[in-house]
Amino acid sequence: MTLAIETEGLVKTFGSTRAVDGVDLAVRPGQIYGVLGPNGAGKTTVIRILATLLRPDAGRASVLGRDVVRDADEVRRRISLTGQFASLDEDLTGEENLVMFGRLLDAPKAEAAARARELLDEFDLTDAGALRVRTYSGGMRRRLDLAASLIGRPGVVFLDEPTTGLDPGKREELWRMVRSIADRGDTVLLTTQYMEEADALADEISVIDQGRVIARGSPPELKRLVGRQTVVVRPKQSSRIAEVAAILRGVAGHEPRTASREVLTVTVDADTQFTDVVRHLDRAGIESAELSLRLPSLDEVFLTLVGRTAENGTQEGEAA
Repeated sequence: MTLAIETEGLVKTFGSTRAVDGVDLAVRPGQIYGVLGPNGAGKTTVIRILATLLRPDAGRASVLGRDVVRDADEVRRRISLTGQFASLDEDLTGEENLVMFGRLLDAPKAEAAARARELLDEFDLTDAGALRVRTYSGGMRRRLDLAASLIGRPGVVFLDEPTTGLDPGKREELWRMVRSIADRGDTVLLTTQYMEEADALADEISVIDQGRVIARGSPPELKRLVGRQTVVVRPKQSSRIAEVAAILRGVAGHEPRTASREVLTVTVDADTQFTDVVRHLDRAGIESAELSLRLPSLDEVFLTLVGRTAENGTQEGEAA
């Protein structure tokens, strides 16, 4: 099987800064692949190399079987890149923007217009297609920008921080659009700083810090890699909270935490301890309004792996 994206030992330096330091990626066709890391980790530089905007200093990279250096023109015909900010002409209507992108890709006028109408419908922008982009909300602009990136039917779509600045509702709208790209069999490489976004979208994730991949796997695999699971219990009768605490203490061997006045949590080493908690609660006749076993969040994974918050990183720019 030809990988959609493959890199081996990818290196890029800017002066004395080694922005990308031996990155290996293997992305299968049809995957949504997340690349996570703090500001300055090298995420955007990797994207720029794969999109043929930068040449690597060492290593190799290919997209859909084509080398990004030797076959750069062919790679560009097969990809699209959507950055953090919409690349739209605000004086044109939504439909005119899409037709313009189609014409820039050498599509005949009638074909470009038909493709524009198809994408406006797919991205719920049909009614807005005749309006000038300057009147669009932030969410509409991002949807139109993503639609524009698909005008040439690329096999690989690079999304670099695509939901920056969007409120949670608009972010979920865009997530639905991103999932639709993968559903049709195309590949998405996504960089994001929103852990919730990576958890919701990515089939597999690579965590990059200081230009290196420090962990990779599916979201559940990364969560298991980092730490123990947590049992959460909310008894139906809050008066029995002390009994619940005693059960959790006995099973886990350490003191439970109080998440609220009515909720207790405790970390456990194995799934079987959750079964023990359930059994002890049942024997004690304690009914639960909430009883769950959860893995660490991706935020916890990220902070544990990177060892510092994204806000403390250096700003990712040309040397990112």
